[in-house]
Parts: sequence; structure tokens; C-alpha cells
Amino acid sequence: MAQSKGTKRAPQRLSGWRAVIDEYIRQVNQAEIEHDGTPLAQALTDAGHLERASRRLVRTGQREKQRLAASVKHETKGRLLRASEAGNEAAVLLCCEHERTLNQQGSVYVEQRRDYERVWVQNQGGRWQIVRIEPVIAERRPKYGSTLHSPLQDDRLYEQALEERGPGVPYLNVDIFRNFTPRPKQAIYHRDMAVAYADKWWKEANPEYEEFEVNCTNYISQCLFAGRAPMDYTGRRETGWWYKGRDNGKEWWSYSWAVSNALYSFLSGKRASGLRAETVAAPEQLRLGDVIVYDWNGDGRFQHSTIVTAFDVDGMPLVNANTVASRHRYWDYRDSYAWTEQTQYRFFHIADQL
Repeated sequence: MAQSKGTKRAPQRLSGWRAVIDEYIRQVNQAEIEHDGTPLAQALTDAGHLERASRRLVRTGQREKQRLAASVKHETKGRLLRASEAGNEAAVLLCCEHERTLNQQGSVYVEQRRDYERVWVQNQGGRWQIVRIEPVIAERRPKYGSTLHSPLQDDRLYEQALEERGPGVPYLNVDIFRNFTPRPKQAIYHRDMAVAYADKWWKEANPEYEEFEVNCTNYISQCLFAGRAPMDYTGRRETGWWYKGRDNGKEWWSYSWAVSNALYSFLSGKRASGLRAETVAAPEQLRLGDVIVYDWNGDGRFQHSTIVTAFDVDGMPLVNANTVASRHRYWDYRDSYAWTEQTQYRFFHIADQL
């Protein structure tokens, strides 16, 4: 739908439901600029989504006002990921790519994120209209892995396994690495390398790893490993922190590598060496390469993970994430449909000596 920059082409006249989607994207962009859902009313008849979107935009605008931050520029590009049309109806899976330039007290930075929505369009009396929209709130989904799995039935089983496990080994599949030199027992966490990896792979999957359907914690684990955090291989999915890939169709990775709540449990544990972290009380106590996990419902189960990749002028973290790809997004996620008034956070400062 949106033209890529570079090659100049004559404007394409869209017709039917595609024109309606294109107009909707323009109104989304305007609503993001104004932090007001009013422009969306011109493009859709779904009152429920209009109210939901308006609440999100208003709270984001209030947050930016408190931060003394203002949008200098906002650009939204839409991509049709999937579409099906039957008679007078069409169903669309839409990706909106947002790039916002913010000026905060004289300092300018760029924030990027992707949102996904399911959009239903109908031809009513010869006129196509958007009749329903459902945001795809992937940050909330409990599944893990690249195929459909059941979530952990009881996180206490994971915590019990942590207590019962024997000592793990810090490396995994050593034989597949060429010219491999074992790391010293006391490794250093390279925050710059973790952040560089996070910025390189925030919107696409590294082909060296399995891409999970819900990829946020897999991505964070990759960032930590890129920062030279040593894997803790136990051979048991319930313990350690490790990734091996697939072998004859079988998955080989720990829950803590791929599941946010399991990563929370692992980082909360006490250990003398290897990947470990200290829980801090406030986001401004974090450093580059540190981790935030999110409990949207306030029920003690964490569903999303991010990594700190920059700071604003107030010293507050800006984070990267995957599944819902984000780069230099403000840490609190109030601009997400996943956020609720019950949202709880845990702030993990990764140890420098591992």
C-alpha cells in the first residue's frame, strides 16, 4: 500500500475496500499526531474500537505532556499482510509501521514501533466501510515456541525445578562453534554489544535462531547472549537459561529463554555466577542492556520482555522489543493496547561480572 522510498512512481489510485484501508491509515497517522481519536471516526463505524483507540491516544498524550515531549513528525505506513474477500465483505490483517520524531526539552530522538490489526470491511449500499477492528495484542499472548503450545501450567513447577536442579554447565553445543575458545569463569557483560544486537534485529528475525510466534523473550535472550552472557545449559527445559535449536523436529531451549514469566523467575533467582540480575526499584536505576518485564493484569504472571537501548533527557529508559517490533519506545508501554491500570513492572539490572 505505502510506496517505498527511492523509485518514483505515479500515484496509484486505489478502489474498493483497499481505498478505505488506505484512508484509514492516513487517519491513524493524524490521530497519532493529535493524540486524539476524532480523526478515526471519519474512517470507521466501530464505536468500540474508536473508544479503545481514543483512550490509548489520550493517555499517551498526557504522558508526553508530563515528559515535556512533543511530536515533531509522525509517519504511519500500512502493509497488508493478509487479505480475503468474499462478495461484499473483506477481512484484512494490517501492519501499521509508526515512526515518531520527538522533541523532549530540546533533545530530539526517533521512536519506532509496529502495530497489527484485524480489519473487517463491508460494502453497504455501494460504499465500502470499516465495520470492525480488533488490535492484535501479541504482547499478551501466553504461547511460546514457533508452533501452538500450551503455556506453563503452574509457574511454581519452574521455581521448584530451580531449587532441585543440579549445577548447570555454562556452554552449549560447543562443537558446532569454529575456533571456539572457552570463556573465563568470570565473564563480563558487554552492554554495548547487547544494545548493538538489539538495534540490528529489532524488526526482523536473526536466521541463526528459531523465530517464535511470540518472539519477545527469545529476542531478549538473544540480546543478552550477544552481550556475552553465558548460557546455563541443564538439558531440562524447566531449568537453566539456554538455547540449542531444533534436532529432528524436537525443540531444544529452556522456558527461561523463550517465556517472559520463566525469564522473570530465572533472573529473580540467586546464583554465584553466570547470567544473574538485581531487581531495582525504579526504571531510572537501569542501565543499557538491562531488562524490563511486564505483567499486564497485575496477577503475578509476566507476559512481555524488553531491553533498555537508550535513555531520554530525564534518564528514563527507552526500550527495544520484538513480536510487536519496537525501537527506542518509552519504557512504560502506555501507548500499547496491552497496558492496563493494573500493569506491574520488574526492573532487572544485569550483573556486570557474570
